[in-house]
Amino acid sequence: MKTNCIDKFLENNLEPERLVHTEGVIKMAVKLAEIYGEDVDKAKLAGKYHDMAKCFDDSELDGYVRRYNLPIKYIGKPNISHAKVSAEMIKDKYKETDEEILNAVSYHTTGRAGMSLLEEIIYVADAIEVNRDYEGVESIREMAFKDLHKASLMIIESTIDRVTRAGRYLDDDTVAAKKYIEDMIKEEVNGK
Repeated sequence: MKTNCIDKFLENNLEPERLVHTEGVIKMAVKLAEIYGEDVDKAKLAGKYHDMAKCFDDSELDGYVRRYNLPIKYIGKPNISHAKVSAEMIKDKYKETDEEILNAVSYHTTGRAGMSLLEEIIYVADAIEVNRDYEGVESIREMAFKDLHKASLMIIESTIDRVTRAGRYLDDDTVAAKKYIEDMIKEEVNGK
């Protein structure tokens, strides 16, 4: 029942292009979950939920940031706040209680230190789903099927570069995610 309500919400509120993107994220998340041994059903749900709040304009998102008592740093930052609001909405309106799913939705734009496998899968799936077309996406896609951490690092580095060059806000979670993933990769290399 919960997913039927969410499906209706998505169909009635998201732009057609956003629905296509969401379907692409679901499919990519399932592929990655199968490769890396994550729960496929959780990956589907997190992929479905991840952009729920993309239907709101900036002022509506800011209103939800306040309503859900999210950190003020998300005001005026729709590229990040939509993820936080989406997670709060599925908890509040649709009674989702799985913390892994909620965190995967909440951090799908920034990443964070200590990401779970599901969080990392959704983070990567959002960046590389089949409809994404930007410089370097093909090499990231290839890497995602070989080494999820290296693919995550490639996305994080690309994000930091793009955001910094544009003079936009860089979230602390992204910086922390970079260090965390770099450390994980070093541990894997040293442990082999």
